[in-house]
Parts: sequence; structure tokens; C-alpha cells
Amino acid sequence: MKTIETKYPLVSIITVNYNQSQVTMELLGSLRKITYPEVEIIVIDNGSPLDNPLKIKDQFPEIQLIISDKNLGFAGGNNLGIKASKGDYLLFINNDTEVPPGFLEPLVELLENDRKIGMVSPKIKFHWNPEMVQYAGFSEINRFTIRNKGLGYRKKDNPESDRLEETASVHGAAMMVPRSVIQKVGMMPEVYFLYYEEHDWAQRIKNAGYKIMYQPASFVLHKESISTGKDSPLKTYYLARNRILFARRNFSGFSFAISMLFQLFVSIPKNTVTYLAKRQTKHLQAYFHGIFWNLVHYRNLKSNPQLN
Repeated sequence: MKTIETKYPLVSIITVNYNQSQVTMELLGSLRKITYPEVEIIVIDNGSPLDNPLKIKDQFPEIQLIISDKNLGFAGGNNLGIKASKGDYLLFINNDTEVPPGFLEPLVELLENDRKIGMVSPKIKFHWNPEMVQYAGFSEINRFTIRNKGLGYRKKDNPESDRLEETASVHGAAMMVPRSVIQKVGMMPEVYFLYYEEHDWAQRIKNAGYKIMYQPASFVLHKESISTGKDSPLKTYYLARNRILFARRNFSGFSFAISMLFQLFVSIPKNTVTYLAKRQTKHLQAYFHGIFWNLVHYRNLKSNPQLN
């Protein structure tokens, strides 16, 4: 097997900050200790209204800091990083993660040895309990529910999660993509703003003939949902909105009809009753706003931004 002992392709590490400079600096502190020698680190501040991102550059002068004048969402912020990057491989990593020193080498080596791989994610474990897995691959997105299942989710790390294997999708908290794949497929779809964009991107990369891989020889620790909150109306809105949007962009014919009927007659009534029973009126409002967004924005939304 080819190794990267004498050749180290440049890796662009891209992370997005939004009102979380301290959290971002904790990630950067762990990146300072990595053993892979050829990296550039790009931090995108997504128009933080309650933060001063310049302190990130003060503490970590080696990074490239790009300050957006508005919040471009997860995909839009990362796409700014793509445009500024120079690496052969691009690692998109959440700012609420921390990494061990040797996490990059297994990802790069895997991509160097198989040009048919279009994306790869490492094992993701919870920062608050590193013995518990958050991500060890994904199932395919169900054509009825428009949801997928996280393999190994909330299970103790064990040999079952240590198998290198093809998977249905990457995890947006940590994913590496070759530049050549982005040049062919395009950048992240910005229409989602938050949630589901990595699954849409993975689907397009698979449609272009590439494999999506899970690499357990690498791992990161994830603090999870720091920017949006684990149970916020904002998260409810975008999950409801983007679940249907994903189906609109990726399903067709019978599959699309079935998914919409399931939403109309099963998911929407069930979620409505659940929110009412829990008296979560803000979540209920957010949920319906997300659904109605798709009725208002009914035009075809197929394109991805292109990397020039």
C-alpha cells in the first residue's frame, strides 16, 4: 500500500466560527499539536454579531481568518473557505471539535490510495464521553421518512465501529474531500443554510461515481450543537425545512410521491401532536414555518455553486 511517508499533500483545514471564538480557539489549540506537517488552517467568521473574531487571529497568528459581513450558513461559510484554500485535500471540521495529534494521516492515506473515494469521515466520539460513539457511518436516507440512521450512535466504542467501510454519507462535523472532486461536482449546496447540506453533497458525489468512506483509524471529539443548541426552535425549523428540500432535490417519481405522502399523513400529524402535548409552541411554529418554506419556494433548486 502506498504511504505518505515521503509525500505530504497539502491539507486545507476549514472551520466556521459563529459567536464562539473561545470554542474555536480550543479546536485550534488541538490542531497545533497534530503530527501531519503540511496544513493550512482557514477560519471563517460567519458575521458573528456577538463576538470579536479578531482575538482568534491574535492567539493563532498562523491561521488565515476570513470575516464575512453576514451569516452565510454552514455551506456558505465553508464555501468561502474552499475559495481561499490551496490544498489537495480539504478537511471541513466543526469548530466545536477537538482532535488527537495523528488524526489526519489515516484520512489522507486512504484518499491517496484510492482515487475512487470522493469523501471520507473519521470516527466521531462525544467530547463529554470519549468512550461513546456519535458517528461510525450512516445508513441510506429512508425514502419514506427522509431520515438516516447514525451507525454506532451512543454506543460504547467497540470493535464493530473499527471497520473501515463504505458508508451512505459523511458527518458534517468532520469530512475530507479531494479538491479534484469539488472541481468536478461543485461546492456545498448553499440553499440549505443549516443541516442536510452534507448529505446532499454526498449524494451528488456518489452520483458522480465516487465512494463515501468511514475511516475508524482516525477520530475526533465532538461537543455537539454548541452554535444552534441541542433543542432549539432554529434547529427544528431547519430540520423540517431541509428534510423536504432534500427530497425535492434528490428524489423523483414514485420515491418523491411516497416521501411527500408519508410527510403529509404520518410525520406532520405525529410531530404536531407531540409538540402540542409537550406544550412546545415555539417548536411547533418553527416546524410549520420550515414546511411552508417549501411551498413558498416551489421552484426547482438543483444547482451547486461551482469552484472556478
